[in-house]
Amino acid sequence: MTEVISQTPMAGPAAVGTGGWRRIGSIARNTFREAVRDRVLYNLVLFVLLLTGAAVFIGELSGGQERKIIVDLGLSAMMLFGVFIAIFVGVGLVYKEIERRTVYAIFAKPVGRGEFLVGKYLGLCLTLLVNVIVMGAGVSLALVYVSRGWDPLALSIWPAIILIYVELMILTGIALLFSCFSSPALSALLTFFVFIIGHFSADIKGLANSMGSTAPRLLFKALYYLLPNLANLSFITPAAHGQLPTAAHLSASIVCALIYIVVILSAATLIFGRRNFK
Repeated sequence: MTEVISQTPMAGPAAVGTGGWRRIGSIARNTFREAVRDRVLYNLVLFVLLLTGAAVFIGELSGGQERKIIVDLGLSAMMLFGVFIAIFVGVGLVYKEIERRTVYAIFAKPVGRGEFLVGKYLGLCLTLLVNVIVMGAGVSLALVYVSRGWDPLALSIWPAIILIYVELMILTGIALLFSCFSSPALSALLTFFVFIIGHFSADIKGLANSMGSTAPRLLFKALYYLLPNLANLSFITPAAHGQLPTAAHLSASIVCALIYIVVILSAATLIFGRRNFK
């Protein structure tokens, strides 16, 4: 069985044929069904909806600032719990299959390791998409409720929600990358560090420029250029004030994120393809 696995051809996200995409779609659907059966996902969505309800209650006591508080708390909760889903489910996508030894049955079929990873990734992204839509709908309904009718802010927050989802897609890919060569606990910790550092990219660049010695300056510059600048995807505070990201900012963020995701999945495929399952 090990010999069959080691001979399974690799396929990265940029080099997959028609049959490969069918196999990827099958893996993605199975991953989505497994994630939906996980009660943790339902509990997180329920918790976010309850938190949005709490935001409505708090907002009514805030003297006319209820709309801003609802958006701030609702989108922040969406980001926070989306990150936990992306990290803690993402790091187990590969590890769980190896522990259950179902990876042997999968790779005994004509399934490349890259197809396996991309399918797992897309399945979790689909799960996150469903959760983000439900959470976003909860925030919009809360805005409509406190406004006693239609509120334009209920629609204008969705570009910010799109950027939140794009950030979650990046974190999912990073979690999957780390899970290809480390334990789930270490993968979760490393992914969380990337999330924190990514939101302080500008500070890291400024710190690198202020360094006197060469080695620390090179280290911080490497972190700045290698890790994603997640601060560019954070539009929660402006959204609470009714501001919309420009079309150029939104499109550039999506394109840069997709390029970064392709690079991450290609690196994950390369690393995973060298693993020896015994």
